[in-house]
Amino acid sequence: MGFPMAGHIAARGHDVTVYNRSANKAAAWVAKHGGKSAPTPTAAARDADFVFMCVGNDRDLTEVALGPEGALAGMKAGSILIDNTTASADIARKIYAAAREHGIGFLDAPVSGGQAGAESGQLTVMVGGDQDVFDRAQPLMAPYAKAVTRMGASGSGQLTKMVNQVCIASLVQGISEGLAFAEKAGLDGNLVLDVITKGAAGSWQMENRGRTMLQRKFDFGFAVDWMRKDLGIVMEEAKRNGAKLPVTEIVDQFYAEVQKQGGGRLDTSSLITRL
Repeated sequence: MGFPMAGHIAARGHDVTVYNRSANKAAAWVAKHGGKSAPTPTAAARDADFVFMCVGNDRDLTEVALGPEGALAGMKAGSILIDNTTASADIARKIYAAAREHGIGFLDAPVSGGQAGAESGQLTVMVGGDQDVFDRAQPLMAPYAKAVTRMGASGSGQLTKMVNQVCIASLVQGISEGLAFAEKAGLDGNLVLDVITKGAAGSWQMENRGRTMLQRKFDFGFAVDWMRKDLGIVMEEAKRNGAKLPVTEIVDQFYAEVQKQGGGRLDTSSLITRL
C-alpha cells in the first residue's frame, strides 16, 4: 500500500511491517513511522493478522500475492489479505480462490482520492469479498479512508473502481473542453470556475483541478500512464460484459496523444494540453 496509507495505520497503534520492491522506500517509511521492514512479501506477511498490498497491475499482483516469495506463502490461516491495487476483477477472483484454499480471507479494495486523499486519510474504498471478512477488516481500512463500502462478492470492488475511472475520464475531458472554450471566448477562466462550480456543472474534478488546468500545472496527482492502464482494464471488461463505452474509448486515445507528447507522468488533468 502507499507510504501515507500505511502511516495512518501505524498511527492508530498497530504493529506494521513493510515491504517495498525498492528497499530504500521501505527504510524511509520505517525511519518516519517506526515498525520494521522485511526483504520479501512472504517475510513481511509472516504472522500478520492483516496484510495490505498496493502495486501496479495484474502481473505485479500475481508476483506479490501468489509468487514463491509472495504474501500468501507467509500468511497464517484466519488472517486477511487486502488489496488496494486498481486491477482486473479476474485477478481479484483468482487471488480470492487461492486465499480460500489456505484458509485466508481476501478483499479487493481499490481506492479513489489520489495522493491528497492518501495523505489526509480521506480515501474512498470500494470493496469486494465476503461480508464476514469485510466486517473484520473494515476497522483496519478506516484510518486511511472517509468511506469504506462493501460492493458485493469478490471482484466487485474492482468493477466499481472501473466505473469510477470511466466517470473521471469523461469529466476531465468535459472540463478541458469547457475551459479551453472559455479561453477562446476571452472569458476570465477563474471567474468562470467561481460561477459554474456553484451550479450543476460542479464536481470534485472541477473544484480541485480547474484552476491548475488554467495555470497549466500538472506535476502532481494521478498520472496519465496509470489512467491509461486503468482504462485498458475497463475496456477489456466491457468486451466481456457487452457495455458500450464510446466516450471512454475516445478519451483513452486522447490520453495516448498526451503520452506521445511526453506527458505520461503528468496528472490526468493535462488532457487540456491537447486542445
